[in-house]
Amino acid sequence: MKTRTLWSLLSLFVIVSILVVACGGGATEAPPAAPTVAPEEEEPEAPAAEAVTVEVWFHSGKGEERDVLDAQVKDFNAMQDDIVIEAVQLPEGSYNDQVNAAALAGDLPCLLDFDGPFLYNYAWAGYLRPMDEYVSTDLKNDFLPSIISQGTYAGNLYSLGTFDSGLAIWGNKTYLDAAGVRIPTGIDDAWTKEEFVDALEKLQALPEVEYAIDFKMNYGAGEWFTYGFSPILQSWGGDLIDRSTYQSAEGVLNSPEAVEAMEFFQSLFADGYANPEPAGDDDFHINKITALSWVGHWMWTPHSENLGDDLVLIPMPKFGDKAVTGMGSWNWGITSSCENPEAAWEFLHFLTSPAEILHMTNANGAVPARKSAIAQSSLYGEGGPLNIFVQQLEGGVALERPVTPAYPVITSAFSEVVQNIVAGADVKTELDKAVEKIDQDIEDNQGYPAP
Repeated sequence: MKTRTLWSLLSLFVIVSILVVACGGGATEAPPAAPTVAPEEEEPEAPAAEAVTVEVWFHSGKGEERDVLDAQVKDFNAMQDDIVIEAVQLPEGSYNDQVNAAALAGDLPCLLDFDGPFLYNYAWAGYLRPMDEYVSTDLKNDFLPSIISQGTYAGNLYSLGTFDSGLAIWGNKTYLDAAGVRIPTGIDDAWTKEEFVDALEKLQALPEVEYAIDFKMNYGAGEWFTYGFSPILQSWGGDLIDRSTYQSAEGVLNSPEAVEAMEFFQSLFADGYANPEPAGDDDFHINKITALSWVGHWMWTPHSENLGDDLVLIPMPKFGDKAVTGMGSWNWGITSSCENPEAAWEFLHFLTSPAEILHMTNANGAVPARKSAIAQSSLYGEGGPLNIFVQQLEGGVALERPVTPAYPVITSAFSEVVQNIVAGADVKTELDKAVEKIDQDIEDNQGYPAP
């Protein structure tokens, strides 16, 4: 089109010139230069969009967990240019206090990890935003039911974890065989209370065994006392609170069943089957002066490295009508103050992919949070040495810690019960005191009405 216009102008000029000459015009002037067509200007390139920065807080836990998360942050930052993850480690022991202080100061990060049962207090207080819009039905169905249960409060999903936890009894096979103790093979084959006591008596009689079972009292008072020992009273028929209303612990935490359960637990120390003050963490797998260890999945690496083929995993006993195990672990939530929740979700989606879940769980020995990851795990897949933990999580043995914002007070009160009764205090008196503390906290907070 532009060429045709140029020739039209030239033709018009020639015609006009002929007419001028024909009319007797003077000397002809040089024709004007043919008009030129300016090249189209190129559009300037739009400046590259600035990357979104997402601040992430995570607890400074086991060394291998820190190493994996550091690697995951670097990998995510390297694989794309739109989001920059800035990760901050905080000490595990004071983590909850720092989160609460930051929330009051309006200084929470975008993405936060936290121990499972603290979710309910955080969500109730408004620290977290629901993530239902990001989690499809298919994705949700691939997670262990315990992960979804742990992450749900007041009908909304607030968190996802990359791993779950399990509680069981680790055994020294040489000692169990020497004492003639039956070794259960799965959750349908668990010891009864009578078999558990019989096993302790027989193992205690071995000359190599100073005390039959290690309850990891070296961990000290805190969440371990609730996670580790509330399953005993729950198996017996008691609980930490009335879960039908979450308004009182009266008649539940101090019920006859709960009292009987904790008196039994107390007797294990009084009778010498358990050590209230072990020198350290090594009596089972290094010093080998105890035959059983009541602890979670996280001891797989040191136990297996030191005991090898002598290591066996025994499911939780049925002290009452059913066995109960602790569950739940550190998980991730997007804070309500996050300015870029979609970017935070992109990183969380990366962390919870099967490949990255296995990256973490192959390092820390935890239970992979997704079924598709479990199927690929040599430890937790069918026939794997840690498959009992999966059986417990999927088979109705696992019980989440109370789904209530009152949980921080509940766990503090119960931890104090355990500490005092192991030292010889009266069980009923201690449980009554715990009930009073829990119920007073619920009353002080008007029953913790759902947001």
